[in-house]
Amino acid sequence: MIKVKKDLWHTYHNVSHAYYHIQLTIKYRKSLFTKKTEDVMKNVVKGFMDRYEIEISHLGFDKNHVHLLCRFLPKYSGGQVIRLIKSITARHIFNEIPEIKKELWGGEFWSDGYYFGTVSGQGTKEIIIDYIKNQGREKDVDQLKLFDF
Repeated sequence: MIKVKKDLWHTYHNVSHAYYHIQLTIKYRKSLFTKKTEDVMKNVVKGFMDRYEIEISHLGFDKNHVHLLCRFLPKYSGGQVIRLIKSITARHIFNEIPEIKKELWGGEFWSDGYYFGTVSGQGTKEIIIDYIKNQGREKDVDQLKLFDF
């Protein structure tokens, strides 16, 4: 069970505050996103929170790709979430718009690749670096630095 407090997800064993930007492209970069395919995808992802505890808060469509802003519990990897989104949305699109298969010779809706990036709810990379450097330290003590990432 997830409780949301100040945009933090609290469960029995963890607290998380991570957002992910995902971009998925249609196979062969075909321009197949129409109002109908967009509506199918929007309806499908609405159920992800209840079933998988994956919140997809924003969708942005272009003719051949979609951008998603989502968050999920750390029990999932990014690859697992992307596979889940791709498989479920493709199945529903093919079921509700069967003529779309004619446009895709191999019968796959999504291309193999994707973009996956993290988005912090706590600020920019620089803010987080400063926060980490200053943990538990007095201002006059330099933070130990083993190596740069």
